[in-house]
Amino acid sequence: MTDLNSLFQNNRSWANAIKAEDPDFFTTLAKQQRPEFLWIGCADSRVPANEIVGLMPGELFVHRNIANCVVHTDINCHSVIEYAVKFLKVKHIIVCGHYGCGGVQAALGHEQLGVADHWIRHIRDVYYNKRKDFKGIDDDKQRVNLLCELNVKQQVANVCHTPIVQNAWSSGQELAIHGWIYDVKDGLLKKLTQTINSIESVREQYRVDGSTE
Repeated sequence: MTDLNSLFQNNRSWANAIKAEDPDFFTTLAKQQRPEFLWIGCADSRVPANEIVGLMPGELFVHRNIANCVVHTDINCHSVIEYAVKFLKVKHIIVCGHYGCGGVQAALGHEQLGVADHWIRHIRDVYYNKRKDFKGIDDDKQRVNLLCELNVKQQVANVCHTPIVQNAWSSGQELAIHGWIYDVKDGLLKKLTQTINSIESVREQYRVDGSTE
């Protein structure tokens, strides 16, 4: 119980520090959130979204799960994307993975994890589809980190495949999708994909708004 009390003490210290710098901060924040960014990241406790990019509360809309996956059957994730795009009118969706991800590491192994196995299966699919890229790589850390990168790229594609995003593009809404990766060892971000901001970058078989080449 002492540990929980310390969290409340930390909260009061944090709130007081914010108010000391800007007395009207929480009053303004309570009125409306207007973030320009949606962050889809890993649930790993070492990857705090706001802190990594130096943004304050209200400036970053966040969805996190094991290994930053965007699965077509995940209503939770798609509800977040829809709300961010349709109602908050975010201008950027960032899928951010991180090196040494435990979920990705599990996808390269054979240990049963319980319910998480159903989720990890999606990362196993990424590995299977890209298995040729791992040829000649024997180092376990290199294999994990390569799959971390490939997983981000696949999840970026999955975001682009959603009707939510494609409808936004069709209506002329400004929306860009990005794939990044974070290194826990040095705290730095790295770009993995080019900015995607139109249906033309989506393969024809995944277009659902009627646009074809």
